[in-house]
Amino acid sequence: MTLLAERRTTRLAERGRRARWTPGRLAMLCVAVVLAVAWVLPLAYGVATSLKPAGEEVKTPLQWIGSTVTFEAYQKVWEAGDLPQWMFNTFYVSAMTTVLTVLLCSMAAYGFSRTEFRGRRVLYGLVLAGIMVPPQVLMAPLFAEMLALGLVDTYWGVILPQVAVPAMVFILVKFFEGVPRELEEAAFCDGAGRWRVFWTIVMPLSRPILAAVAIFTFIQTWNNFLWPFLVTTDPNGMTLPVGLVNVQSSYGVRYSQVMASLVIAGLPLLVVFALFQRQIVRGVAHTGLAGQ
Repeated sequence: MTLLAERRTTRLAERGRRARWTPGRLAMLCVAVVLAVAWVLPLAYGVATSLKPAGEEVKTPLQWIGSTVTFEAYQKVWEAGDLPQWMFNTFYVSAMTTVLTVLLCSMAAYGFSRTEFRGRRVLYGLVLAGIMVPPQVLMAPLFAEMLALGLVDTYWGVILPQVAVPAMVFILVKFFEGVPRELEEAAFCDGAGRWRVFWTIVMPLSRPILAAVAIFTFIQTWNNFLWPFLVTTDPNGMTLPVGLVNVQSSYGVRYSQVMASLVIAGLPLLVVFALFQRQIVRGVAHTGLAGQ
């Protein structure tokens, strides 16, 4: 009983020290509040602009709320394009790209971190060099390749060029290098092969980082505009960012409709981030890159 009481007292003392408001903690809290307000204000103004009647979004002096609150901009954006089809296209492309990216990048990263083969360092160096190449540089050769393969205006034409992500391979390599090799060696002693060890030991232990990679890939693919814009011309095959831009360019610049389009495109991502924010934080912490 005495030992339990001492432990309880120690825990209460630690909580008291953690809860103490030091000048450093107050300064960090103030900075966090300022950054949060700076991030929320433009978003809030965009939502408010999307609810204004036509013509009042550029009225001076600028006002947060119009004469009336109306969903006319959302209605016009919905009627001007095929939003359900575009949302399905975007979700399908993002989901398939995420699954393939996680599978291929994890296998490549495990190969680099655990196996020795001729040319390993050179090949890994090429992967790291791919991080420094801007994606825009590869647009022309990728489009020529998709055109030669007959994949223009297809889902696979949008998906495949987005699957190979050198940055994700690098992050997964760093994580796999931290997985204890003793677990794999014990499995090898029991007769398990490299493939079985990868699927039954390494992958389950890597759930936090895999979840983070999946979420980041999904968000990046959902927001990607340039490549789907280049490789799709059929309105039925467009993703949501491409379709909304075409709607805006067809009817001129109407700021309430532009903001309504941005809200529609960003709302699913906000939901995804709200649901999986713990996995994102854990994944970043497990990469060991949070403080770099």
